[in-house]
Amino acid sequence: MPRTRDSSCGAVDERTFPLSSAPMCEQFVARSAEPFTLGDLWPFTGRLERFGIAGFGWGVAWLAEDGSFGIHRDLRAFRDDPRREELGAVRTTAALVHLRRPSRLSTLTLADAQPFADPGGRFAVSHNGDLREYRHRRERYRAQGRIHGRADTEVAVRWLEDEWSPGERPAHVLGALHDAFGGLANFALILPDGSVHHYAGNRENPVFGFRLGPIEMLSTGIYSVDRSLFALVCPEATGRSVVRLARTASLG
Repeated sequence: MPRTRDSSCGAVDERTFPLSSAPMCEQFVARSAEPFTLGDLWPFTGRLERFGIAGFGWGVAWLAEDGSFGIHRDLRAFRDDPRREELGAVRTTAALVHLRRPSRLSTLTLADAQPFADPGGRFAVSHNGDLREYRHRRERYRAQGRIHGRADTEVAVRWLEDEWSPGERPAHVLGALHDAFGGLANFALILPDGSVHHYAGNRENPVFGFRLGPIEMLSTGIYSVDRSLFALVCPEATGRSVVRLARTASLG
């Protein structure tokens, strides 16, 4: 049976998910009706990196005024990136941030840094988890000259580039992507229309929705068996909810 595609959130219940078993990347999307600066997200980003045991590189994608995406990716931790302050002055209405803690440290290359931007400008996307069925597709995309790194995420992005079509519903295509690759998979997505989406398909790292002032957020949790995202990373968050497994939450 295919996974349910509809967006759905529920009240936060720490019994909803089994306990985490391994550290992994963290990621979030943010959106507001009024422009904000990326720096408004930096206190949350710093705490998410610290308590989420990330720090093996990071990246951010944001919506520019003309509908294109700005992208920054670095192999240093967010806290160590000298461009953090410069980027903090950027104004936008939608952003996607990815903080790396890869399962395979051999993938610590710039080619594997996230988020990935579609060459056609249709989306920017990032992944949290481990995909199961990617090796056979990797060889095909490598033969096409489209593989540059070592990680599973790049293979999934090539699939998404091929399968994306005009008017595609994000909830449908992200669910289909997880169906095709299996494994543990949260996918964060930002589109040129300013909408942001977060698919929850990783039992070991649930996705939560909440607000930080005027900014709406969809974020993975942190590597903590007691689910301390709100206690340690964003105690000021309001409107808290959890995205149910195999569902996509959308903002905008």
